[in-house]
Amino acid sequence: MKLSDTIDLMNSSDYKDRFRGEYLQLKIRINGLTSMLEKYKNGLLPFTPSCSYDLLAGQLKAMKLYATYLEDRAAIENIIL
Repeated sequence: MKLSDTIDLMNSSDYKDRFRGEYLQLKIRINGLTSMLEKYKNGLLPFTPSCSYDLLAGQLKAMKLYATYLEDRAAIENIIL
């Protein structure tokens, strides 16, 4: 799945669709950052990042925590992710 695949969800008038779109976008970004950090760690990035590995790893940690909050909220509000 790509970010562009979530456009219809994000433009929906149904908050549950928008919630699902937000969650899917977050998961896509988590996967992308995880992949980047793996390459960064192994010296395989085709560019030199401006940010330190630690800063990016902290961002990933925060994103994963946010995902768990969305998962908890989805369970409470009966939103299928």
